[in-house]
Amino acid sequence: MSNTPDLFILAEHADLLKKLSEWDIAYHQNDAPVVDDATYDAVKKRALEIEAMYPVLAKNGASMHVGAAVSDKFKSFQHSVPMLSISDVFDEAEVADWFYKLADKEVFIELKVDGVSYSARYENGILVRGLTRGSGVTGEDITENLKTIPDIPKQLSGDFPEVIEVRGEVYMLRDDFLKLNEIAAEKGDKIFANPRNAAAGSLRQLNPKITASRRLSAFGYTYGELSRRTWKTQSEYFNKLESWGFKTTRKWAHLANNMPDIQAVYNDIMLQRADIPFDIDGLVIKVNNVDLQEKMGSRANSPRWEVAYKFPAARAITTLRDITVQVGRTGVLTPVAELEPINIGGVLVSRATLHNADEIKRLNIHVGDKVTVQRAGDVIPQIVGVAESAPDAEPFVFPDKCPVCGGAVVQESGQVARRCINTLGCPAQRIGELEHFVSRKGFDIDGLGTKQLELFISKGWITNAADIFTLISLHGDEIKRLEGFGDKSVSNLNASIEKARDIELHRFLFAIGIPEVGEVTAKILARAFGSLDSVRSAPSWKLKQIDGIGEVMADEIVSFFADEHNNNVLDALLAQVRVKSAAPVTEITDSPVAGKKIVLTGTLANYTREEAKEILERMGAKVQGSVSAKTDIVLAGADAGSKLTKANELGITIWSEQNLENILKK
Repeated sequence: MSNTPDLFILAEHADLLKKLSEWDIAYHQNDAPVVDDATYDAVKKRALEIEAMYPVLAKNGASMHVGAAVSDKFKSFQHSVPMLSISDVFDEAEVADWFYKLADKEVFIELKVDGVSYSARYENGILVRGLTRGSGVTGEDITENLKTIPDIPKQLSGDFPEVIEVRGEVYMLRDDFLKLNEIAAEKGDKIFANPRNAAAGSLRQLNPKITASRRLSAFGYTYGELSRRTWKTQSEYFNKLESWGFKTTRKWAHLANNMPDIQAVYNDIMLQRADIPFDIDGLVIKVNNVDLQEKMGSRANSPRWEVAYKFPAARAITTLRDITVQVGRTGVLTPVAELEPINIGGVLVSRATLHNADEIKRLNIHVGDKVTVQRAGDVIPQIVGVAESAPDAEPFVFPDKCPVCGGAVVQESGQVARRCINTLGCPAQRIGELEHFVSRKGFDIDGLGTKQLELFISKGWITNAADIFTLISLHGDEIKRLEGFGDKSVSNLNASIEKARDIELHRFLFAIGIPEVGEVTAKILARAFGSLDSVRSAPSWKLKQIDGIGEVMADEIVSFFADEHNNNVLDALLAQVRVKSAAPVTEITDSPVAGKKIVLTGTLANYTREEAKEILERMGAKVQGSVSAKTDIVLAGADAGSKLTKANELGITIWSEQNLENILKK
């Protein structure tokens, strides 16, 4: 292989660095990450792979990334000792590769807390300055904010060096985070995605009073500059931190001197993860001997004597608290796993689908079990298996009556789903229709969740979709007086409703809930007919001529638009909204994927699932949701699961993201 990168490699590397820089600013400086951990890690890993192949690119490459430049909102100071990042490893083999090179095999294993790094400088035991990590070289001055956190002492106790910079992590307990978001939702304020974002946004406040109100916590775990050292190991340093008044993660820390013990700690912490009251995203494994740490030194941006053993970004183990049953807009009963909240890929997950009664039996799942939960991209979290069974747990019994209306539940011959037959009288089915209507792929109306819809329906203010658009004008003053509402929340809801009045044809067709018509079919109809009137008047024979529309689907569409009740609701709705006609979509019919049936799976580094789907469809491909013998290509990203396994079993062509990039360059 040539040691000089070609133009394609240079362009790819530059694009990866650009993404990392933008994401670092969003994460470290704006406290508003725009991608999940899995996507970030995949891009950084690819950039490092390129730099390993072409060392000339490493000089200013991904290996040099530490945090982001400091914000000009804060005073800044240079760190007396740089705050480096920790090299990530993702599997046992990578840990072993690092471990077996160590001269001293005793390691100290501690939790990798998912929070915000800080450095607290003490002179003669008095806290004189607090800084963020910033760029690693320069940090933002957050001294007054650190002083508001009870876990960070303003004055050290015991025997301490004359000068020491204690470094650690500011974080938010999961319960405090949930309470913060609950209060914010009631006030109509910003909702944080996860505790790390909340901690970062709270710590980097110009007003320390806001920081003080957010119930932040902190651990100490390392040090920067110091005038003298009296400890010989990392374990002893934890003793010192505690004697000075700091909290540490000692409760979960371990010493180990071989790989089986290290992996056993990793597996055990994975099982405990949901029971730990704050978010962690892995373990930090350090050479315990501090003299050896200093001898081993650091690379450009990370110490050689420690690694971060990351948990899988798309999976986690948590406790199944309960199984509840939801009733959907078509009356189908769906069991839902109620979980001990767990951070998966930057999103706090507390629920997961269990699909149906057969799936519960297949998984052999019981309340109280430790379960493995998977989340990838926009896919609803799902349970993929039992990690540890609860003792003496009772099997789940599926209800024979609707949990909402008490109506009979039937299971039609040959069908897996169980359905409430009280179609007209079941409130859940009406709520389900309206939830579907306001969902992100439909009218996308923020502020109208299940709780709000149930409330407004119970008061008679919403009886059908059209009523949503007169809700504020008719009942706005009454809503403001309800508990949990106010001027700001009603104003925000009104703005969201007004924004939704103009809608694309395919989103409208999806939102109105035509049986058998999902997102893909709605797009097919919009492309084929161009206007709502044309779709409403389309005869069955014409619908059946369209690729992707079968007989059952065509009959359902015709029946829906022939129904008098449906037409009355549509006419009332169209008096409130404006449906944009669909512009003809120009597809590239001579592309390598024209006419190919393609399935996407896993997490792509450079595209969201929706972006990749749109690109492929414009190139003439037919993007499908499941793998079958008729599938031509499976495009697999990071953490691809059962779809990739099935594709390999069927001998289907597997593409990486690079294959997609290659055809886009042609």
